[in-house]
Amino acid sequence: MRRLRDRFRQLRDEEGAATAEYAIATMAAVGFAGLLVVIMRSNEIRGILTELVRNALTYSP
Repeated sequence: MRRLRDRFRQLRDEEGAATAEYAIATMAAVGFAGLLVVIMRSNEIRGILTELVRNALTYSP
């Protein structure tokens, strides 16, 4: 019974940790999305990706 009580006490001490982890992950995702937006605004990168998709969708036997 004492072990169970100790375990509940440990869980209470970590209360809010999951929320902080979600906040950090969300901030990282937003930063990565911002970086992608900056990269995709480049005409050179856009042309490379367009050509890559065009080649992938073109069928040549």
